[in-house]
Amino acid sequence: MASVPWAVQAESSRGRLHPEPDASTRSPWQRDRDRIIHSSAFRKLQYKTQVFVNHEGDFYRTRLTHSIEVAQIARSIARELGLDEDLTEALALAHDLGHPPFGHAGEDALRDGMKEFGGFDHNAQALRIVTLLESRYAAFDGLNLTWETLEGLAKHNGPLRKPPPYVVEYNERHKLDLLTFASAEAQVAALADDVAYHSHDLDDGLRAGLFTTDDIRHLPVVGPALEEARHTSLDMPPARLRHETIRRVINVMVTDLVDETRRRIAALDPGDSDAIRTAKHPVVAFAPVMAEANGFIKEFLFARMYRHWRVKRMTAKARRLTGELFATFNADPGLLPDDWRSRAGELGGTTRAAVTIADYIGGMTDRFAREEYLRLTDLSVAG
Repeated sequence: MASVPWAVQAESSRGRLHPEPDASTRSPWQRDRDRIIHSSAFRKLQYKTQVFVNHEGDFYRTRLTHSIEVAQIARSIARELGLDEDLTEALALAHDLGHPPFGHAGEDALRDGMKEFGGFDHNAQALRIVTLLESRYAAFDGLNLTWETLEGLAKHNGPLRKPPPYVVEYNERHKLDLLTFASAEAQVAALADDVAYHSHDLDDGLRAGLFTTDDIRHLPVVGPALEEARHTSLDMPPARLRHETIRRVINVMVTDLVDETRRRIAALDPGDSDAIRTAKHPVVAFAPVMAEANGFIKEFLFARMYRHWRVKRMTAKARRLTGELFATFNADPGLLPDDWRSRAGELGGTTRAAVTIADYIGGMTDRFAREEYLRLTDLSVAG
């Protein structure tokens, strides 16, 4: 329940594209959250890559565990700022629904394959999933989420001046005010994502042995957190030291985010959530020093984790596999399963076929994509 006037208010919600009666026991955004959690796209996140492909280890983050961690951080921030926790949580849980298998490697492959057909963007794909591809209800396609949740999904990273094709198409029938900022709740969900992936990628990188605690001592925020953790015990085992460090990193980042956001809110003095949307700058933000520190952490992770030869080998294989899946189906849509084949049409190389194939591959888990690849390429595997 929101407690400040600039939070999104249930009584002023712009509703759903397909009107539905209100629920007596849940707010509109509690219903959205529940629909997201019960969707097939959300369940599939359990077997989709964050950094490490799912089969590489049971303890590394997947898109599902990442989304849960983002939701926890986002909800805590929303509570501290007096925003609507349920809307914030719904957006955090849904923010990665559009990711294809194998993380950014899979997205890069689909983007290349879709270059002539409008491209592929995981944020636009998330909107496509919740407004079209999920088919659970008799009266409509998609999940029929509220305007506020759809707005937050579409533009949680800021105004969309050059929106992807599907966002343009959807906006023509359900205006999402693409040139304004999203709500404060959506902005919180977006930056909670930054907090979560910086901290847990450091955690996973240490666990995987891609770098050591000595390698991160020089990093802003991380180095001081590590030294403070070490001072709590002189003989702390590495696993506990890692956890003590990461939880301090999260706390410092969240505290900075809350303090800077309060400063910006006080300066803007918004009367309602629309004042947040029409502001000249985001109201939810890190202070400049923390934003710079986050940049250093990101540079370190790119150099020492995302571009590590072990990660790059798996990334190269995943990108090649995804690209070959797309090319194979696009050359002959008759290879698709029945329901997808009817959507794609008989001819490959058309926009209709390519978009359908991207939807099909984008909805795969890492495991299913590998199995489908074998079914198409290995004579010893039944089709």
